[in-house]
Amino acid sequence: MAQNYLLTYSEQLATDIEILCRNTKMPANTAFQIRKSSSSVYANISEANYGQSNADMLSKFGIALKECRETEGWLQLLFNTSVLDETTFKRHRNLCGRIRRMLISSCRTLKEKI
Repeated sequence: MAQNYLLTYSEQLATDIEILCRNTKMPANTAFQIRKSSSSVYANISEANYGQSNADMLSKFGIALKECRETEGWLQLLFNTSVLDETTFKRHRNLCGRIRRMLISSCRTLKEKI
C-alpha cells in the first residue's frame, strides 16, 4: 500500500506543535489555539480518508486547509513576538506550507470529479 504523505505530514505537524507547546513558554490561549488548529488539520485529513463521497472528502480537506492556514498564522504571531526563533518558525511553517499545497492540489482534483 502506498504511503499517504498528506496524512503522515499532518500527523507530524500535530505532534510537533504539541511538543512545541510543551517546551516553549507562550501564552496559554495561544498554545490552546495552535494545538487546536494543528490537531484539526490531522483529524480532518484522517476523517477524509474514510469520506462517504468525493464531496464529503472535499469538505474535510477544505476544513483542513483553513485550519492549516490558521496554524501558519499562529506560528507567525509566535515568531513576531519572539517566542519562536527563526529556525523553529521556518521548520514548522514549511511543513504547513507543504501540507497546504498538497491539500490545494487534492481539492482541485476532487472538484473535477464532482
